[in-house]
Amino acid sequence: MAPTRSEAAQELRESRAALLARRDLRGPALRAALTALLDGWLCRLADSAGLGPDSALVAVGGLGRAEPAPYGDLDLVLLHSGRPGLAQQAQRIWYPIWDSGVGLDHSVRTLKEARTVAEQDAKVALGLLDARHVAGASWLTEALVGAAHQVWRARAQAHLPELAEAMRQRQRTAGELAYLLEPDLKQSLGGLRDCVVLHALAAAQLVDEPGLDIRSARTLLLDVRGEVHRRSGRTADRLVQQDQAPIAADLGLGDADELLRAVAGAGRTVRFALETNWRTVEAELALRGRWRSRRRVQRRPLADGVVEYGGEVMLARAAEPAWDAGLLLRAAAAAAAARLPLSPFTVRRLAAETPDLPVPWPDAARDTFVRMLAARHGAVPVLEALDQYGVLTRLLPAWADVRSRPQRNPVHRFTVDRHLVECAAEAAALTREVSRPDLLLLAALLHDIGKGRDGDHSETGEVIATELAERMNLPPGDVDALGRLVRHHLLLPHLATRRDPDDPATVDAVILAVGGSRSVLELLHALSVADARATGPGAWSEWKAALMAGLVDRVRSALSGSARQSAPELPEQARLAARMGRPTITPLDWPGPRPVMPSGRRPTSFAVTGQLLVVAPDTPGLLSRLAGLLAVHGVDVLSATATTEQDKAVNVFTVGPRFGRLPDLELVRTDFHALLAGTFPLQRRLAAAEGST
Repeated sequence: MAPTRSEAAQELRESRAALLARRDLRGPALRAALTALLDGWLCRLADSAGLGPDSALVAVGGLGRAEPAPYGDLDLVLLHSGRPGLAQQAQRIWYPIWDSGVGLDHSVRTLKEARTVAEQDAKVALGLLDARHVAGASWLTEALVGAAHQVWRARAQAHLPELAEAMRQRQRTAGELAYLLEPDLKQSLGGLRDCVVLHALAAAQLVDEPGLDIRSARTLLLDVRGEVHRRSGRTADRLVQQDQAPIAADLGLGDADELLRAVAGAGRTVRFALETNWRTVEAELALRGRWRSRRRVQRRPLADGVVEYGGEVMLARAAEPAWDAGLLLRAAAAAAAARLPLSPFTVRRLAAETPDLPVPWPDAARDTFVRMLAARHGAVPVLEALDQYGVLTRLLPAWADVRSRPQRNPVHRFTVDRHLVECAAEAAALTREVSRPDLLLLAALLHDIGKGRDGDHSETGEVIATELAERMNLPPGDVDALGRLVRHHLLLPHLATRRDPDDPATVDAVILAVGGSRSVLELLHALSVADARATGPGAWSEWKAALMAGLVDRVRSALSGSARQSAPELPEQARLAARMGRPTITPLDWPGPRPVMPSGRRPTSFAVTGQLLVVAPDTPGLLSRLAGLLAVHGVDVLSATATTEQDKAVNVFTVGPRFGRLPDLELVRTDFHALLAGTFPLQRRLAAAEGST
């Protein structure tokens, strides 16, 4: 006797629950067990529905690929040869699935209908590439699989642009897998959806099938997603922070950082392959569409042994990587300068055949490496290519410790290694402001290299940077300067925002850090700016820039032998307020309402600025907290002076409104006193204020 709808649904719920309760099943073993469970259950449904010899139940999507997620949806096609009366049979299959609580995407089509829809709809065509027989007439499924691949190859030129736009949309909405603290394992760029895209490009016979590195990355992402589903008890693809530590333990990956690092590495591998393959696909489609001239593509020399050919950087015919240790760096520098990608074949050949540079490096190799970094953001994809093929760790062994390492700080938008690359790109824009551009670029690339090891990353980084500087054959004086830059790369923003810049002790601390060198001071200032810009929008502002520049000016004056600038003369009102001993926030120059013109309208160009006197107990970080309080109320700090009077910090802010008018001072005063009492939620209010802009 066939089971009822409710009995069939209950069977699936209980069987799946029992399977997921088995802690010995994880990863591929869990997916294989789920596939067998679902296939067997669907076969029984098809038998009870009376599926005839002229119809077939076909799985697509995750089940079609035999990689179902524990709580994933089912994508099914009921294929038939055209006989009537199939609707009732279909309902006998669909209803128990719905009753079980499993999501269902279904269709009932003839082979001809399936082919027609695939020709018109890229999403359907992509899904049918994963078609797999479950029950019924296997010949129908085989015909569908053949037709799906034939249509995909024939319609690639029409379907792939739509696929590319969907990929760009996912990047805009879900971000990039490698750089997110809570990545969407499926939709983020470099995630499981892109693994399917890579397979589709290969199915169109435009690129090779994904290699072992992509298959390994995909397996890891599937394993992690399976545990995300299992832990949440529902369809979920986002790896949230509270689940990372237990999932890492379940998968034998140590801790949450190791898990996130592995996921980031997998995402980078998938994204790199996707970008590389898309270049090949676009070139092939351009040729098919006669978008390119039929004349022969010329080779354009870029450097000794390096040419451009077909929009990529390749080796010249006469180049001999096995006998030329500097060829790899010349090719990388040429690609960065020309803003062209390195040919994947070229990078693989260079990685396999080029001998390691002698240690210490020849001066020419170091100069070429620096020239690559000087190409600004043109160097970013080149460094990523070198990293993907293991070349970067050959050049800089300590790079392995920071590769794909997450930074659990919402201010940072990148992993440690990508932040270093971005910092070097930002520093390249500042090279004309320093006397030693080469040291600035190297310091930018290495300033956080200590984050890959235990201890204070600035102190550890100094040791590593010094070792790498000696490896690059820098002179002893440059080795010392590079070590100082890495050791003290956080000093200027820290002192400028948390200490009195007019205090001689503040100036002396900077002089000691730079070893009394104006050149190192310039480099440290430029490095601090590049570091902040590369970190993210929350780490940089005009206010912080002004504070750092002011401190650097004071240090420069002290180094030049001129007298230190005296503290600004305080208004008498400020001195009286400080002596009274009470915290206060008082307007020194606060404009009233904008004037009304004879027409009755207020002029939109009327300048609204004001001055605020703030007196409070002198505590570390006070200046930055006060600036944050003003930002919460929609006020931008245009300039600030800070000094001390006895044990009080006396600050005078020149401010302007962010939204056209200055706030009610009574509201500011109320929050000011709460801030000093420690009851004002500054970070939460700042986040809310920034989110509304």
